[in-house]
Amino acid sequence: MSGEILSDLAPFPIRADLDRAYARAWTHLASPGTWWDGARRLAMVEACREAPDCALCRERAAALSPFTVDGTHDSTSGLPDNIVEAVHRIRTDSGRLTESWFNRMMDTGLSETEYVEIVGVVSVATALDTLAKGLGIPPRPLPEPVPGSPTRRRPANAKRTLSWVATLEPEDVTDDHPNPYGDKTPDLVANIHRGMSVVPAEVVAFFELDDAIYLPQFALKDFATEYRAIDHAQMELIAARVSLINRCRY
Repeated sequence: MSGEILSDLAPFPIRADLDRAYARAWTHLASPGTWWDGARRLAMVEACREAPDCALCRERAAALSPFTVDGTHDSTSGLPDNIVEAVHRIRTDSGRLTESWFNRMMDTGLSETEYVEIVGVVSVATALDTLAKGLGIPPRPLPEPVPGSPTRRRPANAKRTLSWVATLEPEDVTDDHPNPYGDKTPDLVANIHRGMSVVPAEVVAFFELDDAIYLPQFALKDFATEYRAIDHAQMELIAARVSLINRCRY
């Protein structure tokens, strides 16, 4: 069982675009990124999978404040402690992350661009594993990392204006990096698109998967057409409920 194609595993038909998005997302995770190589990125996926069963994360999740609980994370990923802390906290308690915690992460030697790429990897890995769980199939075994080095190139025009990390405005995009916003006009670029834009490749990868799992931008407000097996209202009901459970501020 390779797990590369959803339609080979799921007990019911899978759309071709979802099959392609699933395979493309796994290739993205295994490949060298902008700031981390493929082996390190897959180790983050492993740590992400371990986080829900981590004793420290469970204790923190049950505490009134996660910052009152110290300890060591359960992890066999081989990652440094600061990366494990970032991965586990983003995966299990993202709704209670604070700017002071973020600044402490920066004090451990992480850069804001490395942190943003961690967010991208955790977000895509969580979406893929949640999709598999929803389909009633096992999570895909981790693939082999793709050889190569990260590009380590930061968009020159990214500025810290609206969040803890620098972001890239649509008018500041240049041809030196992937365009994080694709063909979206500036009025369609929301803060959720800007969030990881200091690492453009992570925005592209996340929303390519999001378009297939949820809806592409053009379809969001096209209420005259139903693009999925369930309608807009049903999708939004599910999204709202999951967001509440996950304490999603957005």
